[in-house]
Amino acid sequence: MPTVYAVSTIAQTIQLSLSPVFMLAGIAGLLNVLAGRLSRVVDRARALEALHPRSTGAEHERHVWELRRLDRRVTIINASLFLAVASAIMTCLVVALLFVANLAKLHIGTIVALSFIMAMVLLVASLISFLVEVRVSLRAIHVRAELLERRP
Repeated sequence: MPTVYAVSTIAQTIQLSLSPVFMLAGIAGLLNVLAGRLSRVVDRARALEALHPRSTGAEHERHVWELRRLDRRVTIINASLFLAVASAIMTCLVVALLFVANLAKLHIGTIVALSFIMAMVLLVASLISFLVEVRVSLRAIHVRAELLERRP
């Protein structure tokens, strides 16, 4: 005879999974921001790549410097995206484990807790990468001195 689960048992499991689901919503927002930043960096890099062969002297040096900075930003954003997606996957695993444990009457609380901790660690690492990328981008934004000079 198949096991019948009380609605209250399922409701309790759903309640337990709400925190990880809210975390997933936050990760989705972070992924959206990161994808937007990556898109803008790639667009700027493509624009500079088109200008690069026609530039000379100081202008060429600025293009090379900015292309290097953009390449570094792409690498950092990619790492942050990877970590955020890994965190989302671990969070989904936590939700699935909650239901499997409850329905199969498994005592895997330690595994669930460690999975959630891993999801949080991955999210923190992603946020740190995001912070580093923001700092790199801010250091790259300098208005050239010749543009700031006052002319009568």
